[in-house]
Amino acid sequence: MKALKIIIGVVVSLVVLAGLFFVYSLYVNPKSPLGSAEYIDGDKEITVRYYRPFKKDRLIFGDSADGALVPYGVYWRLGANLTTKLTTNQDLDFAGRTLPKGSYGLYVYPYAENWLVFVHTKTGRISFNEPEAEGIIMKVNVPVTSLSESLEQFTIDFVDSSLRFRWDTTEVLIPIH
Repeated sequence: MKALKIIIGVVVSLVVLAGLFFVYSLYVNPKSPLGSAEYIDGDKEITVRYYRPFKKDRLIFGDSADGALVPYGVYWRLGANLTTKLTTNQDLDFAGRTLPKGSYGLYVYPYAENWLVFVHTKTGRISFNEPEAEGIIMKVNVPVTSLSESLEQFTIDFVDSSLRFRWDTTEVLIPIH
């Protein structure tokens, strides 16, 4: 009986320590810090919450055989840690398609020449795996352009009525109105 109490105490302690480590690494001192972007045009407000990984001398986009951090043709959660979350207070023209007001998770399948961007109903969760197909609101195919200089940290912002993703020497723009 005494041994059982000790075992239970050890297991509970390990679970608590694992939970504290998770909270610390995600919220207190993340390796990929929290970032946000905001677009305001009159009454229209759009915000994006995401986590910003660093390049750290790694190959970012490329073939998995070459050791790319984000291999071509493979699900990527568009940042790190939790799902990238887009929130809009009005319906949007999102790459030529109507996106109803609300909050959505964003993820991509990157390729050398284009990205397939998914808008999903699930937000705010750890996103190691691709979300379920039934929650997909839309898919948009957008071209990739090259930056002249490498950008160390993954960045999402708004420029010229577009949602912009940049990292390393890759840039993707999604027109929004």
